[in-house]
Amino acid sequence: MKVILASDVDKLGQRGEVVTVADGYARNYLVPKGLALMTSKGSLRQAEQMRRAREQQERRRKSEAAAKVSLLGSQAVYISARAGEGGRLFGSVTKADVARAIEEQIGEAIDRQHVRLDDPIRSLGVHSVEIHLHEEVNALVNVEVIAYEGD
Repeated sequence: MKVILASDVDKLGQRGEVVTVADGYARNYLVPKGLALMTSKGSLRQAEQMRRAREQQERRRKSEAAAKVSLLGSQAVYISARAGEGGRLFGSVTKADVARAIEEQIGEAIDRQHVRLDDPIRSLGVHSVEIHLHEEVNALVNVEVIAYEGD
């Protein structure tokens, strides 16, 4: 049976797609939960409108992410941390620290989950950190870890 997805369904498809599923799955689960619509001439037009709206929204998100790339790459982000001899940090600089510093210094809110940092930063110096902004757009931010000059 062909149905039109009214919302994104894991392992099946995205909103607005026309998919073929088992009759029972459509009648007993997808349609009653409001996840899909039965196909008809009107609903096929509606599916086409949903697909166009999704594509337009995706293009807008991609262009916004591309605009953020130049903003994030243009400035270095400074994080001060307590360090011992040889430039080794007493603690470490994590994804959350990088996201917080970007928000405070550049003014761009970044979710810590989008910061691509395999291991926490444990030394002073300049580190290049990748920020995942969109499925197709990533930005590189130079994070400079400097020694804490406090009491």
